[in-house]
Amino acid sequence: MKPLIGITTYLTPARWGYWDLDAALVPADYVRAVDRAGGRPLLVPPAGDAVAETLAPLGGLVLSGGSDLDPSLYGAEAHPETFGVCPDRDRAELALLQEALARDLPVLGICRGSQVLNVARGGDLQQHLPEPLGGEHKHDPPGVFIEHGVTVEPGTKLAEITGGELSVQSHHHQGFGRLGQGLVATAYADDGTVEALEDPSRPFAIGVLWHPEAGERLELFEALVAAARRYDESRR
Repeated sequence: MKPLIGITTYLTPARWGYWDLDAALVPADYVRAVDRAGGRPLLVPPAGDAVAETLAPLGGLVLSGGSDLDPSLYGAEAHPETFGVCPDRDRAELALLQEALARDLPVLGICRGSQVLNVARGGDLQQHLPEPLGGEHKHDPPGVFIEHGVTVEPGTKLAEITGGELSVQSHHHQGFGRLGQGLVATAYADDGTVEALEDPSRPFAIGVLWHPEAGERLELFEALVAAARRYDESRR
């Protein structure tokens, strides 16, 4: 039986057919990546309650990308470049993640999702990366992925999964500031930006700033699905 992998979604206006309504959605690449990796994707809309019931059937969880987190969650004022804050989604995903970590449920955070992981563990964010890097960080244009290289730290779970050097697809203007409790940096871009983190004390708790669902390489999703199978077996 394929393990059930939850993928967080966001509520946003959408148009299809004759309809122009709020919708719970996520880019289909997430769904395709989980499916191709051997999991059964299940979309999880933001909801602040019934967290335990939501997680009960899942073998793993993908925290998807999206808009910026509310800076007040990590004790900061909003930067002028911070945009699209959705407090309901923030609260729902933080609650979902905290319970998932308490259960040792395998978690993969992607872009915004990795930032949720850092904030959930008490870390904070750089709200606009070109500033602390003196303008050297390439600001991703709207709606376009930027391809760049990252170097993965040896001896980490991420290195076991991906190897040492990667070419990745990114779309972000924010990054990690102070790392949260128990988290370690596991990959860096050429400009020194931390591109990934993980909790080495957990069976599988990894966050990457890039978008693995946008490329052809499936090893992160395959590793998540494998961890989900082990999690499901441990519950039987």
